[in-house]
Amino acid sequence: MLLEVEYNYIMFYYLVWVRSNRYHSRDPLTYSSESKLLDGSIVKVELQNMYVLGFIVGSTTKPSFKTKPISHVYNLPVLPNTTIQLASWLKEYYPAPIGAITQQLMPANLTNKLELQSSIKLEISAKELPPLNSEQKAAIKKMKGAGTYLLHGRTGTGKTRVYIESAIETLKSGKSVIILSPEIGLSSQLFNNFHDVFGKIVLSIHSKQTPKERQRAWLQALSSDQPLIVVGPRSALFSPLKNLGLIVIDEVHDSAYKQEQMPHYQTVRVASALAMLAKAKLILGSATPSISDYFLANAKSRPIIELQTLAKNPSSRSDIRIIDLKDRDHFIHSHILSNELIESIKQSLSNKEQSLIFLNRRGTSRLILCEKCGWEDLCPNCNLPIIYHGDLHQLRCHGCGYYDRSVPSICPNCDSDSILYTTVGTKAVVDEVHKLFVNANVRRFDTDNPKADSISEQYKLIVSGEVNILIGTQQLAKGFDLPKLSTVGVLQADTNLYLPDYTSEERSFQLITQVLGRINRGHINGRAIIQTYHPRSQLLKAAMEQDYKSFYNKEIADRNQFKFPPFYNLLKLTCRRSNAKSAELAGDKLKASLSKMQGLHIEGPAPSFHERQQGKYQWQLVVKSTNRQKLIQAIGLLPSGWSYDIDPVDLL
Repeated sequence: MLLEVEYNYIMFYYLVWVRSNRYHSRDPLTYSSESKLLDGSIVKVELQNMYVLGFIVGSTTKPSFKTKPISHVYNLPVLPNTTIQLASWLKEYYPAPIGAITQQLMPANLTNKLELQSSIKLEISAKELPPLNSEQKAAIKKMKGAGTYLLHGRTGTGKTRVYIESAIETLKSGKSVIILSPEIGLSSQLFNNFHDVFGKIVLSIHSKQTPKERQRAWLQALSSDQPLIVVGPRSALFSPLKNLGLIVIDEVHDSAYKQEQMPHYQTVRVASALAMLAKAKLILGSATPSISDYFLANAKSRPIIELQTLAKNPSSRSDIRIIDLKDRDHFIHSHILSNELIESIKQSLSNKEQSLIFLNRRGTSRLILCEKCGWEDLCPNCNLPIIYHGDLHQLRCHGCGYYDRSVPSICPNCDSDSILYTTVGTKAVVDEVHKLFVNANVRRFDTDNPKADSISEQYKLIVSGEVNILIGTQQLAKGFDLPKLSTVGVLQADTNLYLPDYTSEERSFQLITQVLGRINRGHINGRAIIQTYHPRSQLLKAAMEQDYKSFYNKEIADRNQFKFPPFYNLLKLTCRRSNAKSAELAGDKLKASLSKMQGLHIEGPAPSFHERQQGKYQWQLVVKSTNRQKLIQAIGLLPSGWSYDIDPVDLL
């Protein structure tokens, strides 16, 4: 007689965050396992007939529905608790699907076959480090213990040396370090600076790496029992380090720290949350801090630490000349480059030194500008430049929607008929420079460059001085230390001012200050030639003198008057429709719906700065509130066909 034996399998059930942009829910999925697993375990699970990575956030009871089993559990350390806590914070602060958030935290694929570096003994090479000056020593002394510190250091005052000394202290205490830069090109420079001092414990993580390279660095961060330094752009912030002691955000004012795709996060805010969770120190470094960061530091009594003395050769000087673009006598040999700029480039070439020509690529907005006096039209409601729409032959504000059908042909300020509609781009500048300097080695750097010609790939060539003339956009204005650079030319210092956005003056001040900071860094004496329609501009004067406080005081008053950050939180809502009328009607309908909520100030609908995208018409609403949670609620009410960006860095 056969006995029937009943086997009772114990099944465990787990909540899993999956890494897939196809998963749009804000709730974790439930999977089963015959094994007991830890929170933070990295797993592979089936999702919509595909296998994706994920991680366990907790156990749960048996659900009422049938579950899929966890397909694979990786033989890896669990994710640090701070990473899991940060993921939960992100979901609440930047409302986004779990799939999109998990993509920030994990690489696309994992394999157990990668060979990782064995544990490396911490060795600090101080032989190449310059001694700290008195200001740097005082700054380090003030930045003791966990908390947020704003390091306001003028260009060339040695902020990187302060970061390195802070990293030395952190590593000696057994904790890891994250160093962020706004661009991959700048990451290469920072990586080299730190690698020269700390050697193999410095990892680089960024999106331009091959999947294998990125996976290896991520696994090294996850698996290491020794303190490490991770250097990279904003994505490096999510490196799975176990014992984090220091986060540095260099050039913290830069708009590249804003994630434009889901979950639309601001790196500074995420770093602040991570620093609190890890009880770590956060250093925000910039020569030109953002208006909001500086305001919040004052409001929350956070230390603002200033560096004013050049780290190298404090007595070095640079000569700055202002060229009035309205005076065409300055443009005898070229309609783009002034006589003075051409002469300075010749001198640099003769001395085997470098020249840098800066022009903001985004200077293509359809503006009406008086060439004689520099007049431009501003919206009476929000003080932003009004944009000319050729198809409708009208002026319209892209902030609040105000429009005017009377397009001036005569300047109302000086009665001149010298009205301009066009601007020059970087490619035209390259052609002009080739004509003027036939034998010079000229390189252009902007977002149109292929990877092989990017700044990060050409960095050593640039620093060596082999490139005689650098031409480019704001990529070249950021943080690079070019020892052989002696001439800087700013072709049109007003370009950013003509963007119809509340940050246009702030960006102009930052860019001009930063590009002027490429010279007078203690290497060789330099010359800067600034071409502008507004030679007596107070903003330009403040940038030339690196007078941040006078600029800040004016700008913070304007922000308060016109309901912009840091006094109001912003939400940008965008829809795309087949024609402009349909987009405008959709905007009117949503505005009427949101107007029923208390505590919201709604502007628009108005055309987006880039009104046509992929054959569709794009319009937007701008929602302001002193209560950020109100904006989160508004996001929850959005109908299909609308996208959103909370805490946008601009309204373009």
